[in-house]
Amino acid sequence: TEDDVFAYVTSPAFDADNTTGGVRAPMLRRGRTAPQKRVLEADDDTPKLHKVLAEAGMGSRRDMEELIVAGRVSVNGEPAHIGQRIMPTDQVRINGKPVKRKLASKPPRILLYHKPTGEIVSHADPEGRPSVFDNLPPMKTAKWLAVGRLDFNTEGLLLLTTSGDLANRFMHPRYSVEREYAVRVVGELSEGMRQKLLHGVELEDGPANFLRIRDGGGEGTNHWYHVALAEGRNREVRRMFEAAGLMVSRLIRTRHGPIALPKGLKRGRWEELEDNEVRDLLASVGLKAPAEERGSRSAAPRVQIDPLQTSMGIISREPVLSSHGR
Repeated sequence: TEDDVFAYVTSPAFDADNTTGGVRAPMLRRGRTAPQKRVLEADDDTPKLHKVLAEAGMGSRRDMEELIVAGRVSVNGEPAHIGQRIMPTDQVRINGKPVKRKLASKPPRILLYHKPTGEIVSHADPEGRPSVFDNLPPMKTAKWLAVGRLDFNTEGLLLLTTSGDLANRFMHPRYSVEREYAVRVVGELSEGMRQKLLHGVELEDGPANFLRIRDGGGEGTNHWYHVALAEGRNREVRRMFEAAGLMVSRLIRTRHGPIALPKGLKRGRWEELEDNEVRDLLASVGLKAPAEERGSRSAAPRVQIDPLQTSMGIISREPVLSSHGR
């Protein structure tokens, strides 16, 4: 439950579990010219040409191989060859006529990333600071879109997807998708200020209010609160507590929509939702997923392998979709 996630991230165990960071992926070296010859490895987005042609209804795979050998198939104006892999953007022709390819029925990809402090949510930074995108699995034909942002000093759950529609549905205030945070402040909220934060405070970019504020306890001058709100303006949680006269000393996003931060997901690491989980998530925000094909992928979950773990010691993955009440 959301309360269990909050209790975990505000406990000493949360930091203890995340003290051993994984190996960081190297930063991409931008600005270099790509090699002239394109080499595509086996990948979901780069199937073999003869398979694509067969799926498009042009004949059997063996027939398609024979057409390729006969020089009657071209890719981007160049003669095709046996075993060639192609991307969705490639122009394929048989005897000079364009082939209408079968549209993929797979749903978009969605990653859950446990963002640490000290990373920006941006593809480019003039200051050269580490980016969350440096740690993500590379893609040949698409681009990871961050579903909202987390500040440089904010940590916790960050969703990334290949679907612009899904990102927009999660981010746009019109859809009121909830976010939950564990907030540590210096001092405590008075009951009067707590009510004010629930009913609305005026910020420079308009009024803002929390849907819920729960006292999470604390030690000394530090106090934890478990808050929920239905939008994600820049530094909104921090600014709301500042309006109440309290400084936020730590901020952790524990949930975004129906997805909670998985307990076993270490800082700086990602895991990917399975196709059936993606379809459930799309449905939960009113989006239609592509029709499911027979034999579609529902194999082992895709997770970032921790090099410090052995192949026998991979921790089993918990479900990440959660239900929540208002």
